[in-house]
Amino acid sequence: MSKARIAGFVVSNFLGLAIVLGALQFYLDARSIWADSDSFLRTDYMVINKRITSQNTLGGTSRFTADEIQSLESQPWVSRVAPFSTADYHVYASLSQQGRGMSTNMFFESIPSNFVDVAASQWQWREGSDEVPLIISKDYLTLYNFGFAASAGLPQMSEGLMSGIPLTLTLSSNDGERRLSFHGRVAGYSNRLNTILVPQSFMDYTNRVLGSGVSYEPSRLIVEVSKPGDVAIKEYLESHDYEVAGDKTATTASFLLRLIVAIVMVIGVVITVLSFFILLLSISLLMEKNREKIHSLLMLGYDAGKIGAPYRKVVFRSSVVALVLALVAVLGMRLAYLHALKGLDIEPGSVVPAIVSGIVLTLLIIIFNLSSIRKRIRSSWRKE
Repeated sequence: MSKARIAGFVVSNFLGLAIVLGALQFYLDARSIWADSDSFLRTDYMVINKRITSQNTLGGTSRFTADEIQSLESQPWVSRVAPFSTADYHVYASLSQQGRGMSTNMFFESIPSNFVDVAASQWQWREGSDEVPLIISKDYLTLYNFGFAASAGLPQMSEGLMSGIPLTLTLSSNDGERRLSFHGRVAGYSNRLNTILVPQSFMDYTNRVLGSGVSYEPSRLIVEVSKPGDVAIKEYLESHDYEVAGDKTATTASFLLRLIVAIVMVIGVVITVLSFFILLLSISLLMEKNREKIHSLLMLGYDAGKIGAPYRKVVFRSSVVALVLALVAVLGMRLAYLHALKGLDIEPGSVVPAIVSGIVLTLLIIIFNLSSIRKRIRSSWRKE
């Protein structure tokens, strides 16, 4: 076989694998930039509400009807929808630190537990338990530190310190006749939710014990989208006068990252497939050229496996060399961009998926070529 053809396959296969594996590894490393903004709320979740207008305040409603929820669920970019449950009672919270304290009225909301990406041990409540986990907006902590604490002479608190201070929660029915007390524990903070979340089990219990029993339509919905950043999402929300709560940049950036990585990987796959056909065509031409010799060797009793051994050796060695070169290139590129992205506080992903993907792609190339060699030898045996 021509050395130039083998070199052409190795180079093209190396480029294709390097592009595919490099794009995959970059995605695994860079996605933490946006995923970490809310460790318990993925970027493919959106919280939507109706835009408050004069029509809402003058006889209209900002709540979602059953038909509106059904219309939203029918959209092709929606995976699932869940309403926010609200507390049908009064919430009063107080905390004290270093002999000083503060108290305020609060509110609770909840969403189904399968929408909250927190360990079950950290986000659960059972009837009879005195401690309630809470997820609060980071904006609330900022307002306390730079607003209330500064004016009231209270010490500022970090997220870790705030999480360790128990809140005394007093819940009372709207008529004031029923009352419950709990201790609140901050389990997490959110950049995208301007609310105070409690477990759904806690909300169901307290609404049953303290609530009025009246069922209200939800004013906010959490939506899992299959294509974050899709233009159709923006068009639908604008046409229905809906708003997306919280920071939307993470969702858009994550979508763009996935789109760019997908495009790059497609290019890499195309190059890899072309390299596969280069090797396949080269071996096929060589075996066709030696068809008479292969047939004669078979007629003389030589084993088909021994006859195909030189061709298999070319396929295996050239494919392994291309894979090794691609992995070295990907790891070298990774060292370069990790140093450049160090200031963004990323959490690098594992290199195992990229290595496994490279091995799988290489095995597929080898298997298909070996299958072609076997068929060519069998066709030479059937030659009259």
